[in-house]
Amino acid sequence: MRRRQFIAGLGSMAAWPCAARAQQSASPVVGFLDARPSLPVAEFIRAGLAEGGFIEGRNLSIEYRSGTPRQMADFAAELVSRRVALIFALGALAPILAAKRATSTIPIVFGYGGDPVKDGLVASLNRPGGNLTGMIALTSELLGKRLDLLLRMVPRARKVGFLSGTRNLPPYEEQTSAILAAGRAGGVEIMIVECRDDREYESALAKMADGGADAMILGSFVLPNLEKVVPLAARYKLPTIYPNRFFPAAFGGLMSYDADVTMTRRLGSAYAARILKGEAPGDLPVEQPTKFELVINLKTAKALGLQVPPQLLALADEVIE
Repeated sequence: MRRRQFIAGLGSMAAWPCAARAQQSASPVVGFLDARPSLPVAEFIRAGLAEGGFIEGRNLSIEYRSGTPRQMADFAAELVSRRVALIFALGALAPILAAKRATSTIPIVFGYGGDPVKDGLVASLNRPGGNLTGMIALTSELLGKRLDLLLRMVPRARKVGFLSGTRNLPPYEEQTSAILAAGRAGGVEIMIVECRDDREYESALAKMADGGADAMILGSFVLPNLEKVVPLAARYKLPTIYPNRFFPAAFGGLMSYDADVTMTRRLGSAYAARILKGEAPGDLPVEQPTKFELVINLKTAKALGLQVPPQLLALADEVIE
């Protein structure tokens, strides 16, 4: 080993707290803090962990916690008290901040749609430092592409509803600004309708339908039971594009456009498994997606009376018959 590499290795080991390394074992316990319990994200992370040699029930145990932002601090404290070897913090900023406040030594692997440098989670994307690292989803940057794909599916659309969370949620300003700009560029009117919780989904979609919306985009907001939007979109005849493949694949939504699902698996294989084997989270760069996937549900399109253009079908990565 060259002298420079040896010294760099010593520096990395010194930066990685001994307490965190001591928690590693042949059969570690990891924790999940998930802001989106209705989406089967954990399945893909477990698959990634298995690729890295860690199989739940064999040489790995998992503690699952999901709930509202207010519950995240208590859940994070519970996981720390369980002396977990690693915490996954997923879906939104709230679980990540809760985990960060609860521990400065247990590794935290995050997956969400924000800017971890701006949000104060990491020092930089290339060298995160500290005990946090993970993957980000470019949420706002994808809204223009989702609108473009939706308009290809529904070329008659002149007004598009955007179902969002409320103004007090962290991504509200960024996402609404992005979709309004995309609407101006695409020559369509954007109708923003806010929701506080799942009790408002029906009234929100009724408002869109009554207001003349021809189609809908579901924003990437962490709201409870988002799968309930799918049958409501069908009832109100609102062709909808979703921010996650699980909506068309598991719940019968029309279409989705998002980062390739292998990104989610990498949270298990390229991050958690490596950390459990002894690598420092602060040395693993934060990744951004480089591949995206379009999923189209043909059965739902037929039910909505839509003829999917051949050009759009050619773009699809998965077509559900």
